[in-house]
Amino acid sequence: MTSSNKLFCLLSFLGFLLILPPLSNASYSQNSTIEGVVIDKETGDPISYAYLFLEGINRGQTTHSDGTFTFKNIPSGTYTIKMQRIGYKTQSQTIEVPASDTLKITLEMTPTILDNEGVEVFGQHDRGSSNHLENATQNISGQNLRQNLSSTLANTLEDIPGLSTRSMGTAPGRPVMRGLGGERLMILEDGERTGDVSSQSSDHAVSVDPMSAEEIKIARGPSALEYGSNAIGGVINVVRNQVPSSIPDHLHGTASLQGETVNTGSAAGIEFGLPLGSNFSLKADGNLRSTLDTNTPAGTLENSGLFSSNNSIGLGYIKPWGHAGISSNIYLNNYGIPPDSLGGHPNGVDIEMEKFQFKGTSEIILDRPFLQKLEVNLSHKSYFHQEIESSGIVGTEFGVLTTNASIKADHNTFAFFGKGKMGIWAEQKNYAVNGTNTPDSDSYSLSAFLIEEKDIGPLHLEVGARLDHTTAMPDETEHESIQGRQIRDRSFTALATSANAVYDFGDGFFTGASVIHSFRAPSQEELFSQGPHLASYSYEVGNPDLDPERGLGKEIYFRYRKSNARAEITFFHNRFLNYNYATNTGKRRPEFLGGYPIYQFTGTEAVLSGIEFNSQLKLTNHWALSASASYTHGKRKLFENEQTNSSEEWKPLPMIPPFKGNVELSYTYEKLKVGTKTKIAAAQKRTGEFETPTDSYAIFSFFSQYRFEKWALLHTVSLNANNIFNTTYRDHLSRIKEIYPQPGRNISMLYRVYF
Repeated sequence: MTSSNKLFCLLSFLGFLLILPPLSNASYSQNSTIEGVVIDKETGDPISYAYLFLEGINRGQTTHSDGTFTFKNIPSGTYTIKMQRIGYKTQSQTIEVPASDTLKITLEMTPTILDNEGVEVFGQHDRGSSNHLENATQNISGQNLRQNLSSTLANTLEDIPGLSTRSMGTAPGRPVMRGLGGERLMILEDGERTGDVSSQSSDHAVSVDPMSAEEIKIARGPSALEYGSNAIGGVINVVRNQVPSSIPDHLHGTASLQGETVNTGSAAGIEFGLPLGSNFSLKADGNLRSTLDTNTPAGTLENSGLFSSNNSIGLGYIKPWGHAGISSNIYLNNYGIPPDSLGGHPNGVDIEMEKFQFKGTSEIILDRPFLQKLEVNLSHKSYFHQEIESSGIVGTEFGVLTTNASIKADHNTFAFFGKGKMGIWAEQKNYAVNGTNTPDSDSYSLSAFLIEEKDIGPLHLEVGARLDHTTAMPDETEHESIQGRQIRDRSFTALATSANAVYDFGDGFFTGASVIHSFRAPSQEELFSQGPHLASYSYEVGNPDLDPERGLGKEIYFRYRKSNARAEITFFHNRFLNYNYATNTGKRRPEFLGGYPIYQFTGTEAVLSGIEFNSQLKLTNHWALSASASYTHGKRKLFENEQTNSSEEWKPLPMIPPFKGNVELSYTYEKLKVGTKTKIAAAQKRTGEFETPTDSYAIFSFFSQYRFEKWALLHTVSLNANNIFNTTYRDHLSRIKEIYPQPGRNISMLYRVYF
């Protein structure tokens, strides 16, 4: 049986499990209800539009205008309920739900002026368990997400220490973490791979609009192995909850309007959920975004506008035994790539992108002595984009069909460990390119993973392992590539591992260390590319003989967390035995307009190390000060043809961000928050081959947020003024920094109403 037939059989079996009726269990009939109210701990007033989440069974509810809430179809048991609300600490409390009865509770939340505080846990006596997941995960939601909400995911996250943006204009930005981008930093949507080609090239946009995000999670360490063996840079998961797992009491949702001056941009979006009877729930969201060309201090960046839409609808069936559901999503994005710095395309290139996605998911609460929960997912993505010259001629086309399937199980005590998760994952991907000599190809991947946790007093341990097998099969294997290397089928199998330890010294002091041994098979693009890439203005040459990339990442961090202050410093070191990347050869293909530079995929030993710092301090009851900084040092070993008689063995890696820092001073009074932000970056003179250095800069911004309740609705308004002095500066990770600087002064506003 061929690999494709084996994978098809596996996907068919997982599809059967997706619709499998729940196993017989007496606890399924124990239909319980949770009723309660959320109040302000200091004033006793009810808190409206707080989001409550029952961990373990993935049920969520939003409080009404009077602070009340109801959870229905809940199986009996012990749960942790997480509470989130604008202007309040994120808190958790352990509750006990009786069988076939109604639990009535009152939950209290504490006001705060600090952002992104750690989760405060009540009703849990093990002091080592309250913060252990935060070493690997960072959540961006609420007012912090609204304050930084931008037209791209990368720009929304760029103020987080260690995160930068790889860009080629304002539309196709993609995050870079600690100098690691591409496939080393995975981007997910509701835990599923996006199915686009944004990791391949700087002109390819991420097919996710941040306006539809409920929260954004960043994970590293063992928890990242649930999603892939290659995520040494981490995992960014945009949570939209497209398949509903809870039944709301009535219609709940948000509506948003956004505008900005730097590109005459505007956006509108709506998201809502409503009950359909006693067991079904409908979830839908949609947004429309439009921008014109971006203004910079040096003039207008031509052909940098976009017009996009992201819409989805999902249906969920919710019972005490768990839930099952389906969702469908469509993403459309037409955006421009600015003119070629070589003059070959003076009017730039247009990209027309579309992605269609279908997903089915089922989660069954087993309530067994060993197995706690079973989750089955099946998704299919159809992605296509065209790169069009100003004359209307289609230069390059990319098409990707991706099918993913997984089955995961949460378990209780297992040998030495207290709890964990295990699962299998499969992917079938068909990749096609038109307009180059790159052959069409298929890839098949199969993985199994195991993640375990253990608390020993104040010490929390976490380990993970993932076994991956990947096969890439080009349609054409008869002819040789232009390097003289035979294009052929390639298969890779390897084990990735990770471990993490966190020690709680008490009184707010923590320390921890993490290590990950990653594995990344060469992508189809790295193996088989050969030909011009229109929108990136390059000629790309693959290498069918590339070896897989193996990395060893290590980090150690120290953390202090109290109600009036928090600080964290992290030191990291990532070493790669075979760092695969596209290097600029310095040669050109003169037959293409402007003479496209030739980029050759190759592998070499590389090291990326650095430091990150983040802090917040409550100065008074109204004033708060925040500061963050990050620095990454990247180098690669010289190739044999570069070695000389000198003692030099290493050269700087290209596209490494310089030292960056942020300082923010804010004032909060009741429902109003205002502040200033200063962003600085050092000069980057450590450049790779044929790379342009960039100068240091400092830009200043202002922000304000106000919330109020009227007509039984919660209204929020965010007003930002970025780069208020219209400073000219250039981002080192921009592929067009030689042509134009970064955007100039920008006044932006976001209005969002919760209903």
